[in-house]
Amino acid sequence: MSLIAVGTVAIDNLITPSGAKNDLLGGSAAHFSMSARHFTKVHLASVVGEDFPQKHMTFLKKQGVDTTSIIERDGKTFRWVGEFKKGDFNHAITHETELGVLENYAPQVAFEQRDIDNVFLGNCDPDVQHEFLKLMHNPKFVGLDSMNLWIDIKRPSLKKLMKEVNLFVVNDGEAQMLSEESNLIKAAKILRKMGPEFIVIKKGENGVLFYCDKFMFSFSAFPVEKVIDPTGAGDTFAGGLMGTLANAKKIDDKTVREAVVNATTLASFNVQGFGMSKTAPLTKTDINGRRKEYLKFITP
Repeated sequence: MSLIAVGTVAIDNLITPSGAKNDLLGGSAAHFSMSARHFTKVHLASVVGEDFPQKHMTFLKKQGVDTTSIIERDGKTFRWVGEFKKGDFNHAITHETELGVLENYAPQVAFEQRDIDNVFLGNCDPDVQHEFLKLMHNPKFVGLDSMNLWIDIKRPSLKKLMKEVNLFVVNDGEAQMLSEESNLIKAAKILRKMGPEFIVIKKGENGVLFYCDKFMFSFSAFPVEKVIDPTGAGDTFAGGLMGTLANAKKIDDKTVREAVVNATTLASFNVQGFGMSKTAPLTKTDINGRRKEYLKFITP
């Protein structure tokens, strides 16, 4: 089975207590792919500008990511300059955002990719996500990610889109914002009524909550001693989650728990280095080793 995702492919300049890095490959779709590729074939749809470094595109291809539907347009690539302060890795300070070619992005999908069964709508404008979904031919499983910006300025579009997806992934603050409910279990139930069959609420260093009509569970995060850069951790989590589910014969309690374990494992690597420095070189042996550690941590 394979998976196609739409989202941003960006250039990031990052500042954290561990230092500063410029011109890193970033974006929701790119981080997503570094995780999902370990479980299934990944195709990306996005847009970059004429300034996008060829080395980044070559890097994605070498990692086995199909970049056929990443289009190049005249103009500048989406850029983000962000900072994380010591002791607060849950909230990024945005110093600068340059949308560039992303501002007028109309998604395109190669004809041969339109029959892919598994679709992930990575964090970007919900109107773009919806346009992308309309290009696909009757997908069997659709996942959706979003953020507080879209909940704030495009809530009607997001709620309309939620009726067409199977899985919704948000963090705790976004879940509370969209549901208008502070209790996360109640918030998950409200989000479920908005459409998605499966609700995943990320709680940062406090782990994750999963909810559906038949079962519910909560796992803690993998204990990381030192966080270097949390940028893309949520997208990395989503990649592990969707990658596992895309490869599953059926989606049940056992499969979902496995998917959340894989997602949490991959996200724990992400935060230990800048950009994709830790997720890009990962091997199956690396992942399985940490997965075993994590299972010992969460299993009584």
